[in-house]
Amino acid sequence: MSRPTAGILVVDDEREITELIRLYLEREGFAVHTSDNGIDAIRIAETVSPDLIILDVSLGGADGIEVCRTLRQGSCANVPILFLSCKSEDADIIYGLTEGGDDYVTKPFSPSQLVARVQAHLRRRRTRERPPEDEQPVLNFSGLEIDLKRLEVRRGGEPVPLSVKEFELLTVLARQPNRVFPLDELYRLVWHTDSMGDTRTLMVHVSNLRKKIEPDPANPVFIQTVRGFGYRFAPDSGCARAEG
Repeated sequence: MSRPTAGILVVDDEREITELIRLYLEREGFAVHTSDNGIDAIRIAETVSPDLIILDVSLGGADGIEVCRTLRQGSCANVPILFLSCKSEDADIIYGLTEGGDDYVTKPFSPSQLVARVQAHLRRRRTRERPPEDEQPVLNFSGLEIDLKRLEVRRGGEPVPLSVKEFELLTVLARQPNRVFPLDELYRLVWHTDSMGDTRTLMVHVSNLRKKIEPDPANPVFIQTVRGFGYRFAPDSGCARAEG
């Protein structure tokens, strides 16, 4: 049986860009829905339940950041959102990712690279639903519980709301505690595509994750930086256990 066609919502107020993205995505067999403004984008997303959203930051009416916030509160809470923008400053990227974006592509961009990122996000979404059969369903690190079956995280017994990419980043690190992951490798494992030397997306997600799981984000215990190399997950007690 063939896999159902994935639906992509493209939101951009530049018609040429929208049609270019549509052309490339439809060539790959995706069902593409488009909108040129934020209000219609929210309505379409609620109607068609897309598998992924490509969202321009600068839109008439409600801007992309506001649209993202609204979508995250509704039926698209766990749908990958890729931001498009002419802006490439660190502050703009950090803002977009902090407000719920999973990835960030700056204009001008290569349509084929954008399609590759879309495919990578969708592959990751399909494979994250369940852990390998030989893996314990709950990892417990000194009070930080990672439920791989329910896709939930708890700190001291209390639920910790994470975005899809934050959860994936945490599980990649926690499955191999104390292993140091180079930035480029960690990016590939979570985003399933090359970073092209731009690891800002990864660093913003690490920062957001630390704010949610660390007792003191300024002095992280779990997610530690190995200067000049990458990151590692280091349990604060130096030991971990898996629960059935």
